[in-house]
Amino acid sequence: MVTPSNRVKPVALVTGALGFTGKYVSAELQAAGYEVASLAHESSARGIAVDLCDRDATIHAVGSLMPDVVIHLAAIAFVAHGDADAIYRTNIVGTRNLLEALASSSHRPRAVILASSANIYGNSDVPVLTENLPAVPANDYAVSKFAMEQMAHLWTERLPIIITRPFNYTGVGQSEKYLLPKIVAHFQRRAAVIELGNVDVARDFQDVRFVAEAYRRLLDADAIGETVNICSGCAYTLNEVIGLMEDLAGYRIEVRTNPAFVRANEVARLVGSNEKLGQLIGPLDMIPLRRTLQWMYETHV
Repeated sequence: MVTPSNRVKPVALVTGALGFTGKYVSAELQAAGYEVASLAHESSARGIAVDLCDRDATIHAVGSLMPDVVIHLAAIAFVAHGDADAIYRTNIVGTRNLLEALASSSHRPRAVILASSANIYGNSDVPVLTENLPAVPANDYAVSKFAMEQMAHLWTERLPIIITRPFNYTGVGQSEKYLLPKIVAHFQRRAAVIELGNVDVARDFQDVRFVAEAYRRLLDADAIGETVNICSGCAYTLNEVIGLMEDLAGYRIEVRTNPAFVRANEVARLVGSNEKLGQLIGPLDMIPLRRTLQWMYETHV
């Protein structure tokens, strides 16, 4: 019988492993020598189909996997999702069930990363957001993530928890319901017109491959009990993104404002400090946004 003491490889549990971020995190962990197990809504060769909102099923699944490390990505991550009940149940209750399952398992993991969100900072007039700023969430998604963080503090004496606050990131395979993949897809089709909301909003965009690497490196860092931003430290407006894409594609596109795409309580600017991240995991090999956009533009999926 295989037990944690006689495993050939350490087991990393990734929730949401079949999602956009989960696929990159799983590949990063496999390359680093982990055996990756997953909990997701669909079964796969590497994992178990479990709804984290099902407490008993979650406890049973985690108990059978006995992971050495955990990266919890499963969540409703689309700010404009629209179903507040699903957002709160998935992001708070689902996380609580996972933590209870890990705490009651016969094998204690050495690190548990919980993915929160930079959206919890809300509309701040601070030019660069650091982890010690107060949370002022401005939408249901952000409220759910901040509540998840507060709930997780109840488990810090029983579990080695690290909370991450990733800022916006993108890459090949992200759904076109997100802004950067939508913009890139328009240029891939050589569309003449694109409809967007507020093109003056500024975001700290980063590459999903860097995010996956940062998660993997945090598992081995002295980061237990810490809350840390995952960000590039640079902000781009959507207008500037359009400009980068026009340069890459070699033509100009007409941008039209569609009032239906302008969100209420839109966070005007989100740019973070990655100083603490660098202190925890060492030098940061940031991928410039232009290179990320080029990778997406030149890849056909």
